[in-house]
Amino acid sequence: MFKEIKSLDEFLVQKEENAAVLAYFSTEACSVCKVLKPKVEEMVTTAFPKMQLVYIKSDVLPDVAAQNSVFTAPTIVVFFDGRETIRKSRAFSVGELQDEIGRYYSMLFD
Repeated sequence: MFKEIKSLDEFLVQKEENAAVLAYFSTEACSVCKVLKPKVEEMVTTAFPKMQLVYIKSDVLPDVAAQNSVFTAPTIVVFFDGRETIRKSRAFSVGELQDEIGRYYSMLFD
């Protein structure tokens, strides 16, 4: 389940307290984002149960988006041990994202 981020400090705490974090950056006007979000959520909760899901509205929290160099929607940034490991923007497949996450996830949790 996605946890909606309300501030930059809250986002930093999530990255610090969780070994694996998937940050989903979106805007209200992004129709692709609305279709993709439940697919990403299902994939992560099924395949990567130890990963924390966070949702950032880039138009509401532009400071969080800018701090992470996010200037387009949707953008997914995956952090392992607080470091950015994977970044996907605009057009990408959920399967491709799952394969990339799987490599790092298995090293960290298996």
